[in-house]
Formats: sequence, C-alpha cells, structure tokens
Amino acid sequence: MSKSLVAIYPGSFDPPTNGHLDLIARGARLADKLIVAVLQNTQKKALFTTAERCEMLTECVAHLTNVEIDSFDGLLVDYAARRNANTILRGLRTVSDYETESQMALLNRRMRPEAETLFLPASAEHSFLSSRMVKEVITLGGDASTFVPQPVMHRLEAKFPTRK
Repeated sequence: MSKSLVAIYPGSFDPPTNGHLDLIARGARLADKLIVAVLQNTQKKALFTTAERCEMLTECVAHLTNVEIDSFDGLLVDYAARRNANTILRGLRTVSDYETESQMALLNRRMRPEAETLFLPASAEHSFLSSRMVKEVITLGGDASTFVPQPVMHRLEAKFPTRK
C-alpha cells in the first residue's frame, strides 16, 4: 500500500499574491493533497481577517481539485499532526528566506520527526514579491494589479477606494 503525500503550505497570506498562487499550483502537482493553512496570528495587525483570506484563496484555487483551504493557530507541527500531514511546503525567495526557513524546518523536525519540509524556490517572476510589499504599494496609491490575482485586487480596491 502506498502512502499518500499530504502537504501543508502555511502562511499569513495577507493578502494572497501571485507568488503564493504559483507555489500552491506547483505544490498541488507534487502532493496528493495540499492544505493551504492560513495562520491566525493575533500578534500581527492583519489587513484582511482570517475568513477573508480563506475566501480569497478559495476563489483563486477553485480549479485545483486537490487543494483545501483551512486556517490554524498554535504550532504548525501540532496542526500537521491533526491533519495527518507528512510534508510542510515552504517557498524561498532569497538567501535570508533560506536561513530563516531552514531554522524553522529543523525546529519542526525536532518536534515532529515524521514531518519533512520541502523547499520550493520562487519562480523568477515572483522572487521579489511579498504580501508586505503589495500592502505598501496599495496604501501609497500604487497599482498592485500585476502582483495579485483579480479576486484579491477587487478586495484591495474595496479597502482602498481612493487609490489612484
């Protein structure tokens, strides 16, 4: 009997970007089931609620039949255990991402040895992109439409109606 690969792609996704969606699509090709898990981070002031972020992601990945959108709080390894996930998917844009993510992967593996972390490098066209940068562009009146999918852009426009 072969074991299915259940992967979790965790993040804040505030807002979801084209870079996130690229990683989700690529992760969906690798995993039997990919759970995109929106972190409920009470320490951060979010632009969108957890429910709004889940709704946007659901709209954007509706065509990917093996992708599920969910949310969690607490330790990722505990959530992974509850969801019977054996792989954590993380995207890497820069060398500093690798340093941070490799430390987290080692910590997660120490806490839950059966969970492996899979790093995927960002696609070249998205390697500069982050949710933080999208928020900065939109709050300063810039056009973020090439950085986020259309459903996300509609929600950004609703939050920032005076945008140029």
